[in-house]
Amino acid sequence: MEVVASGDVRIQNVLGRLEMILDNESMRIGVDPTFDLKSSNARKSRCLYELTMLHRDASPDEISPAFVAQTKHIKTKLMANSQKVNAHMEACRSVVDILKAAVQDADADGIYSEQQFRYGHF
Repeated sequence: MEVVASGDVRIQNVLGRLEMILDNESMRIGVDPTFDLKSSNARKSRCLYELTMLHRDASPDEISPAFVAQTKHIKTKLMANSQKVNAHMEACRSVVDILKAAVQDADADGIYSEQQFRYGHF
């Protein structure tokens, strides 16, 4: 019977939690309007911080090969998640720009814009 070190269990738990957070975020971002991206990002950051703390004193040969494989798998998920978050943020910026332009158009009365009035030659 193999005894698992408490650090290994903690690493396994954090990796599992991180993967679950990534899967949930990737599934819900851009689809679920009630999804809290800020909260999800905080949970991801916390997991990454915990992993850093758990590995800070370990040499590469002390890390279990299973954790190396799982970490590579999660790294792939993190990269895909990053692309999805960036696309979501770009879409949000586009919506903000559209709304901003609509407000500016609504404020203009068709004779002079604020900029024309301020810098116009009279």
